[in-house]
Amino acid sequence: MEKKNTALRISVLAMFAAISVVLVAFVHFPLIPSAPFLEYDMADIPIIIATLLFGVVPGLAVLLVTSVVQAFAFGGNGIIGLVMHFIASGAMVVIIGLICKNDKSYKKLIPAMVLGCLAMVAIMIPMNLILTPMFMGAPVEAVKQMLLPAIIPFNAIKSVLNCIISALLYKLLLPVFRGMNLVKTLDK
Repeated sequence: MEKKNTALRISVLAMFAAISVVLVAFVHFPLIPSAPFLEYDMADIPIIIATLLFGVVPGLAVLLVTSVVQAFAFGGNGIIGLVMHFIASGAMVVIIGLICKNDKSYKKLIPAMVLGCLAMVAIMIPMNLILTPMFMGAPVEAVKQMLLPAIIPFNAIKSVLNCIISALLYKLLLPVFRGMNLVKTLDK
């Protein structure tokens, strides 16, 4: 029975990775008119849900698969895009996953997601200053000038939207995963 459960969990994680890849491929649009190259995508939603259901390491595994596919198949800026996505979203996933490890009630989930969003935004500042000039060929000074009007608001909006949608979907999907005996949680 344990082998069957493990196979089912791996299949569900693969499904989350596939959904994440589909979302990044087909659902993306600019949020900040002055920086149309900064496109919102919903790829982190299945990653966050996988983290809440199965833990930090499985969530990071889904993130890695998604980041690799996005980086090389869907205009994710290659290795630099992979590194940026994995580190920024990874920080959010680790924070949310660790804070909510034993209690996924909204009392824990909301502060965990707020801290996860703040971490993502904070990490993206130095990564944009260091890595964006490499893959866009823009001078560091130009990137600095885009921080406040575009880059910081974009990352804040993106992370907050993804967390809100993830929290709502997680609570809706939790009974399904409980019914499949994939998670045993005391969530409310």
